[in-house]
Amino acid sequence: MRRAAFVLLALVTALAACRGRPPYEGKSVAELEGLLRKPDLTAQAQGAYGLSLLGPRALEALPALIEALKSPGALVRQNAALAIGKIGPEAKAAVPALIEALSDSEWTVRRQSADSLGEIGEAAREAVPALEKLSHDRDTLVRKTALDALAKIGREK
Repeated sequence: MRRAAFVLLALVTALAACRGRPPYEGKSVAELEGLLRKPDLTAQAQGAYGLSLLGPRALEALPALIEALKSPGALVRQNAALAIGKIGPEAKAAVPALIEALSDSEWTVRRQSADSLGEIGEAAREAVPALEKLSHDRDTLVRKTALDALAKIGREK
């Protein structure tokens, strides 16, 4: 049921983007951050996704992405975690917020947060205990992603 809800949210976002150019296409970091700060959850999800496409260039939007991890919208939280991971090791300031997101009620957010911690790499070493706990999650994809993230971060010897 949760997977079906996630697929439905992704489909709605994709259909909204099909009405021409996606709202995040061709936008600057500041414009995408503006989408992220709108009250509309669809706009927020699209802003976060657009920032994920910019990779490390989205670093200046990191505070807004960290805040978006607390959104009531699961797709917003998931896309914010995705964008943080795409920034890479320079997003180490987001590690505490991503650790908190590992406890999210939505498996998609837990999985994406774990993946993003892995993309941050060694700078996310403080996440190792939480990722080890997540490696026993009820969802298979979340467990696998937690283990992959642990391998990328490296456990202390």
